[in-house]
Formats: sequence, C-alpha cells, structure tokens
Amino acid sequence: MKGTIKEWLVKGIIIGTSAGLIGCSGLGSNNHPPLPSSTLKEPVTTDPAKYNYLVGPGDELNIFVWGNPEVSETVTVRPDGKVTTPLVEDVTVSGLTPTQVARKIEEKLSVYIKEPIVTVITDGFSGPYSEQVRIIGEASEPQALPYQEDMSLLDVLIAVGGLTEFADGNNATLIRIVDGVQQPYSVRLDDLITDGDISANADILPGDILIIPEAWF
Repeated sequence: MKGTIKEWLVKGIIIGTSAGLIGCSGLGSNNHPPLPSSTLKEPVTTDPAKYNYLVGPGDELNIFVWGNPEVSETVTVRPDGKVTTPLVEDVTVSGLTPTQVARKIEEKLSVYIKEPIVTVITDGFSGPYSEQVRIIGEASEPQALPYQEDMSLLDVLIAVGGLTEFADGNNATLIRIVDGVQQPYSVRLDDLITDGDISANADILPGDILIIPEAWF
C-alpha cells in the first residue's frame, strides 16, 4: 500500500509540475486564439500560394551546366548547408531557392567558363529546419515534415498517422512565427478527424510547430 501511495504522490508532483510549466510558458491552448480556418481564408503572415521552396541539408541537387557535362553533377547538401561541385568548393546553398542556387553557381563558374548557364533541380526534399513543419506529442508518428504548397492541418494529421488513443486533440496548440514572435493558436484536432468538422481545418505555414498534449483521465 505504501508503494502505491508513493507512486500516486510522485505522479501528482509530475502532473502539477507539468501543468505549471505549461502555464508559465504560455503553451496551454485554452486561452489562445483559434488558428484561422482554411474556409475563412483569413490573412496570414505568409501567403501559401506565394511560397518558394528553400533548399536545406539533405536535399539532392541536380546541377546541370549547359554545354559543360564535365562539371554537371548531382550533389547532396551537407549538414553545414554547403555543396561542392567540380570547380566550385563549399558554396552555401541552404535557405536559397533552386534558382538562387543556380545564379550563385553561375557566378562561381564564370571564373573558369565564359557565360555559364546553370539549372538546378531539387530531389529528396527536406528543406531547412526553419521551413519544416514539426509535430510533437501524442501523434501516432511524431516527426518533422517538409512544407508543401497548400498544406493543411488535415494533411499534417494524415502524414503522422493521426492521434494516439491518449491524445487530447481539442487542446492542441500550434506555434507560428508572426512578425518574428512565436504566436500560439488553439486547434481542434478531435473535431476535425473524429467528428469530420471541416471548419476545424486550417492552412499550415512553413515553420509551424504542432504540439499535441496527452489527455489526463
């Protein structure tokens, strides 16, 4: 009996501490404004329709130099965000669009090749961490997802396999960078995937973090 009481006391301390941390950090969802619904099309800081993919570590870049196959090559972006190609060493490409990467390589190659024309095609999309959508907590498969154009909250939930049986989906929080500041929003995941309430769906933006808490029974 003493062991059981001790276990309950420890559990109570953990729960109380966790609740205090959530309250102090501002991540509790009850007092947060709701995330703008996709159906309402409310203004957001970044327009998903105007999003341009940014290269990140782990991406494969097919670099093609017109008329110069000997310096055309497929390379992988290193963890430091740089690539090395024939005649061009340690070029920083992370955070740039493929077109910007092409122009940068053209500039480097112009020392050796007259008026080089470079095309860059991206494979194996990862993107920089700042552009990824991260899902933590009671998702079936918590992970970081590369952002895709017109990605919605429902798309994210499908990608992570939905929620665990212990998830408190309607108490979830989405953290978004708004004007350089982290802004928490409340989201209704249970309403969306259990009740089919499509009004609970919302646009996802690059860099969003979805936090799914555990329900306390």
